[in-house]
Amino acid sequence: MGSRYVASAAAGETPAKALRRLLESPGIHQGPVCHDALSAKLIERAGFPLAFMGGFAVSAARLGLPDVGLISYGEVLDQGYQITQAVSIPVVGDGDNGYGNHMNIKRTVKGFIRAGFAGILLEDQLSPKACGHTRGRKVASREEAVMRIRAAIDARNESGSDLVIIARTDSRQAVSLEEALWRSRAFGDAGADILFIDALASREEMKAFCQISPSIPKLANMLEGGGKTPILSPAELQEIGYKLVVYPLSLIGVSIRAMEDALTALKDGRIPPPGSLPTFEEIKETVGFNEYYKEEERYKLTGVPPSDEGAFTITPKIQEEASQRAERISEPVVELIRPVHDGYKSNDSNDRSSDIWSRTVRLKVTGNNGVEKLDVLIPAGFLEGLSSIIPGLVGVNLMELLENASQESTTTKGKLLLEFNGTMGDKIQVFVE
Repeated sequence: MGSRYVASAAAGETPAKALRRLLESPGIHQGPVCHDALSAKLIERAGFPLAFMGGFAVSAARLGLPDVGLISYGEVLDQGYQITQAVSIPVVGDGDNGYGNHMNIKRTVKGFIRAGFAGILLEDQLSPKACGHTRGRKVASREEAVMRIRAAIDARNESGSDLVIIARTDSRQAVSLEEALWRSRAFGDAGADILFIDALASREEMKAFCQISPSIPKLANMLEGGGKTPILSPAELQEIGYKLVVYPLSLIGVSIRAMEDALTALKDGRIPPPGSLPTFEEIKETVGFNEYYKEEERYKLTGVPPSDEGAFTITPKIQEEASQRAERISEPVVELIRPVHDGYKSNDSNDRSSDIWSRTVRLKVTGNNGVEKLDVLIPAGFLEGLSSIIPGLVGVNLMELLENASQESTTTKGKLLLEFNGTMGDKIQVFVE
């Protein structure tokens, strides 16, 4: 049966170190596949020493799509970070085929290290990749497949990490058993920490796999519900020679069925029966409410009055004033700026310019929907300063326009001096007052 050894990372210990410690402990170790933070927490609560984040389950849960290479590196990394932060047991992440060439593989490995994974599983499939127990698998050449593992090891070393690298080959179904065995040996020689041949078709093939590179741990994939590999108990797998066993569909599979049953009940006007639905208290305990409340107590303030004492309340008078302010805000605002040069007279050579600039003009802005936005009286000299916020005034000789207007004997109050459209489609008009 599976080991009950707990591999939670000790203080100051990396997730990878915790996983390596687990691999050195006796027995075979089971690692169910999680697809999100909640399923990872449930795995840890159930007492499993490690968890795997599988591409099949994550593609289904995050995208609602099949595991055929549609999920991106960024999406996998984000999902993985949420998972690793939710638990203290080591988590192995599915790195698929590294999302590109050897440089992409190095980036993937370094990203998985930063995300908090204890290990990464890398395969030799070509893109678009596929689930190992489905059709359409194609594998890279021997040379490229081995080079992927070397690139992953280089990335790990460059990061100063002890990330566990699991080398997977899909060549059993894509080529032959002999090819899969050759590649596994080569991966071990290249420095892989764990070896994995997916979709082995019989107990005999599984035994043949465990006999190669005997010093390197082997991983078994028990695809529930009808995969190509025989389903064996942990004790049987240990007897054959396996060190780790992963269960890729148990949690995502029962989740699908449970949700379907619950939806059927709800559609019929019933809630799911107590046996299939945890109580609200149990749900709160699972997601961490009680733990949160305990920690919250550590930061409880002392000497603070109850929340209903000394609290700010809105009196009728305040409400009335607020209502009046709201009404005033809704009314059109007309600003009147008195000319600062009213009555200004001088005998120097700038008399005429001063008189012109001190004239009052009316600036009117109307939106393209016909709503008046601005109607203001200002000294003409202010117009030059407005050119920075009204681009249409740039380059306009305002002095000349005002001087011409002042020389016209027919100039009357309200004469249109300038009209143009603003950058937002507003109509901007300047009148002589």
